Amino acid sequence: MMKSKLFWPLVMLGLILLLNLVINPSFFVIEVRNGHLTGSLINILNRGAPLILISIGMTLVIATKGIDLGVGSVIAMSGAIAATVVGGSFGASTDSLTPLFLAILFALMLAIVTGLWNGLLISRLGIQPIVATLILMVAGRGIAQLITNGQITTVYYSPYSFIGGGYLFMLPFSIFIVLFVLFIAMYLTRKTAIGLFIESVGGNPTASRLAGIQSKNVILMVYMFCGLCAGIAGLILSSNVMSADGNNAGLWYELDAILAVVIGGTSLMGGRFYLMGTVIGALIIQSLTTTIYSIGVPADIILVVKALVVLLVCLLQSPQFRERVSSMFSRKKTVKNKGKEVTIT
Repeated sequence: MMKSKLFWPLVMLGLILLLNLVINPSFFVIEVRNGHLTGSLINILNRGAPLILISIGMTLVIATKGIDLGVGSVIAMSGAIAATVVGGSFGASTDSLTPLFLAILFALMLAIVTGLWNGLLISRLGIQPIVATLILMVAGRGIAQLITNGQITTVYYSPYSFIGGGYLFMLPFSIFIVLFVLFIAMYLTRKTAIGLFIESVGGNPTASRLAGIQSKNVILMVYMFCGLCAGIAGLILSSNVMSADGNNAGLWYELDAILAVVIGGTSLMGGRFYLMGTVIGALIIQSLTTTIYSIGVPADIILVVKALVVLLVCLLQSPQFRERVSSMFSRKKTVKNKGKEVTIT
């Protein structure tokens, strides 16, 4: 059981939740207010939805031995274009001159195009993933600010807020979006050959190519899917605050997504990936953020605390580290008996 990739992340998530319970005895209380469920657990799921979405896409990218540093900029761009199209450019009006579905479509199409751009640079031109996606990470912020004219674009069209702030069956609508995307990703990667293709490309791209797998198309597909996940996250974030900030929206989300993937057990060297582990990793990061703010940790050291917790989880997942710790506390001694080494406990 301890050898499972999900064991230590679940243990760490449980410890963080228990710490919150000690700090706030009503932490696990869920109430019905204004016709929907409220509580700390619901807030963690709701606020962690964008990070979970990005982490799902990042998992498949990392499984191919890649990386996507541009997802934070994609969040900013998708939120900017959706807010501008749906109502930001028409002044303080509660009506929109553009149908909501078109704004969503434009935002998601832009996100997919960014993934296509990254995928082409990496799979067709042979540019290293960290360099190719770093280009979009820098340029994407500039594009987002061009869309919003360097200003925070405010949306007054109330139906737009339902994406990130609405409720369905008493639960935040963003949770259902995450469940839908997770179901699609799990089904395609575990019930079809796509998951095997992704793992084989990340594990040994040369052998995969010789086996007839179109590795270039697989890499292109995962970057497009990662861009799509980032675009959906951008819609959730911008609709939740009813505004688009091209400079700060999605800032450093790419680093949290990479940490969530690593905590979930997926190696940065590619190959095997664990989507459920990634979801748990994202929940750990969101729960940790909630805990840090609730106990009043100064903002200057929040990143340090998060880094230490992530380091602890990664060490616990390392078999070599666990073996060294166990050997330090073991009382085994090796002595020689008739020329042979004998271990005595």
